Amino acid sequence: MTQLLMPKATAVWLIDNTGLSFKQIGEFCDLHVLEVQAIADGEVAVGIQGYDPVANGQLSKAEIDRCELDPEVKLVQSKTNLPQPTSRTKGPRYVPVARRGDKPDAIAWVVKHHPEISDAQIGKLIGTTKDTIKKIRERTHWNIANITAKHPAMLGLCTQSDLNTAIEKSGGELKASEEQVERLSEIP
Repeated sequence: MTQLLMPKATAVWLIDNTGLSFKQIGEFCDLHVLEVQAIADGEVAVGIQGYDPVANGQLSKAEIDRCELDPEVKLVQSKTNLPQPTSRTKGPRYVPVARRGDKPDAIAWVVKHHPEISDAQIGKLIGTTKDTIKKIRERTHWNIANITAKHPAMLGLCTQSDLNTAIEKSGGELKASEEQVERLSEIP
């Protein structure tokens, strides 16, 4: 069930326009019974204009009528036929400052062992720019003499499953990558 929109304003409207018990209103609006009673007494939510849950589709008039007849019955929120909002991605992962220097090493490993992976995929996988990838591919990076190819999952720049997904998308061989990770994890 989705959360009720403006619960106190909805409680004000239900108190003013229905014969529902404070317990029913409290359970529906996720408020304590004493808070609903304080709203009815005018001690809380003074000046809040009521919000009609029937007009906005959170309740039906038939549901209110059904619950007014029996004070022990709970109000049931109406189902919506609106599409649910899509969840947003978290965005780029944070890479600690100490790990940022490892990115060229990870790029070199991917370029060496899986040249079929596109620059865009490498950039998304490791979190770097296409310009850096291009310089490492062409061996014109300013620090190319000190770059050694290291597995990006072992450096902690990506997960093995993300790397496997990128390799599969590009049509590369997955088995070689998994064997290399096993060998690297055995090294003390």
